[in-house]
Amino acid sequence: MLTAEENETLCRVEGDAPMGQLMRRHWVPALLSEQLAEPDGKPVRLTLFGENLVAFRDSDGRLGVLGEMCPHRKASLAFGRNENCGLRCLYHGWKFDVEGNVVDMPSEPKESGFAERVKHKSYPAREAGGFVWVYMGPADAMPEFEPPPWAPTPEAHAAIVRIQLPCNWAQIMEGQIDSAHSSSLHSSDMRPARGEATALDTHWVRPSTDKNPRIQVQVTNYGMRYAAIRRPIMNAATQDYVRITTFVAPFTALIPPNATYNVASVIVPRDDTSSYFHFIAWHESREAISTAAWRKFCVAEVGVDLDENFRPMKRHAWNDYLQDRALMKTGDSFTGIPGIPNQDIAMWESMGAIADRTSERLGASDIAVIQFRRIMLDAVARHSSGAAPIGLEAPHLPQAKLRSYQGVVPKTENWRILGASEEEAVYLGGMEEEEDEKAMSQAALA
Repeated sequence: MLTAEENETLCRVEGDAPMGQLMRRHWVPALLSEQLAEPDGKPVRLTLFGENLVAFRDSDGRLGVLGEMCPHRKASLAFGRNENCGLRCLYHGWKFDVEGNVVDMPSEPKESGFAERVKHKSYPAREAGGFVWVYMGPADAMPEFEPPPWAPTPEAHAAIVRIQLPCNWAQIMEGQIDSAHSSSLHSSDMRPARGEATALDTHWVRPSTDKNPRIQVQVTNYGMRYAAIRRPIMNAATQDYVRITTFVAPFTALIPPNATYNVASVIVPRDDTSSYFHFIAWHESREAISTAAWRKFCVAEVGVDLDENFRPMKRHAWNDYLQDRALMKTGDSFTGIPGIPNQDIAMWESMGAIADRTSERLGASDIAVIQFRRIMLDAVARHSSGAAPIGLEAPHLPQAKLRSYQGVVPKTENWRILGASEEEAVYLGGMEEEEDEKAMSQAALA
C-alpha cells in the first residue's frame, strides 16, 4: 500500500503537480486522428492534465492545438469557424493559425499593430499510429517525436477503442499491467483451450487454466517488463506458459499478444479524476482486425455504446453497467457485463475517482502493480531533482522497438528476452550482465 502523500503524488496531474509536469515532457497521445479527419472540420474540445484545449485541422491539413478560450474575452474557440487556414472566434472574429498567431483581428484598427502583439497558447502536434500527439512541456526540453510501439512500420494498422472515464489514470494503468485479474474477471472472454493463444470473433483462447501466475519483474529505464508464468494445459512438467507485459512510461502498456494481433493500451490523464482510455489491436504489416470489428468485439461502438465524444451512453455505475445476473447464474457470463473493457471499467470506477491505496492488502500477484508505483514515484522524484524524464534517458530505446510476448516455452528458457526486438534484446542483455556483476560484487563483500 501507499501513504496518502505517495498516492497524491502518483495520481495528481493538474497544474504544477509533479506527475503532470513529468508527463508533459513526453509527447502525449491526445486524441484520435479520426476526430480531426476533415480539413476545416469541426473543432474538438480536449482536456489534458486539467487544461482545456481545442484541436483542429486547418485547410492545408496542418494540426492545431490551442487553448480553448479566446485570449480576447475568453469565449470558447470550440464554437469557432475553421476556415482558410485558421480558427476564427465567433464573438469578435479574431482568427488564429495552428501556431497561435493572430492572422486577422477585424474588431481592431489595423494600424494599431495590436494583432502582432497577441500570441495565443498553442502546442506542437504530430500524427502517428492513429493518434494526434501533443507536446505540452517547455520548448527547450521537447524530445524528438518518434512512432509509438503500435506503428513500427509504415504498413502497420491499428484499430483503436477510445473511452472517456471518470476515474484517475493510475488505477486504469494498474489494471492494464495486472495479469492475474484476467483469469477471473475476463474468464468468459479469455477461455482455456489446447493449442496456441488466438482471437476468435467472440472470444480469445489461451493454453492455460492456471489462475495463480508467478510474477517476475525486470525494471528498465523506460518502465518495466514483467512475466506472468502459468502452468500450460499440455506438458506442464517441462514447459511454462509465459505472458510478458511491457510498461512504457508514462502512458502505454503493451499487453501479451495473440496469434491474430498485438494488443496495447494507452491511458492519458484528462485531469485528476478522469482519463482517456484506449484499447488497441494492431499488426505491423496488415489489417488483422478492422476498427469496426474491434469496437464491436469490445462492446464499445460509437453511436451504439458510446456517444460521438467517446463517453459511455448505456453502461454506467448508477445502473450497474447493465449487469445481467441471469447470465451469471447460467454460467454464460462470469461477470454479466459484456466486453473486456466494460468489465475493467466497472472495477476501475468502483474504486472511486481516485483509489484509496492506503488500506489495501496486497499479495504475490500484485508484484507488478507494486513495482509500477515504485517506478513512477521514483521517476517523479528524479525528474524533480533535475534528471531526464523516464523513457528519455540514455541509453534510449525507440518505442517502436519495444514488444510484449506470450507463448509456451521450456522451463529453462530465459524469459527476459522473449519476444524482444534485436535492439531491445541487446539492451536487456546488458542489464542482465550488470545485475550479474552487482550480485557477484555483493557476494564478494559478504
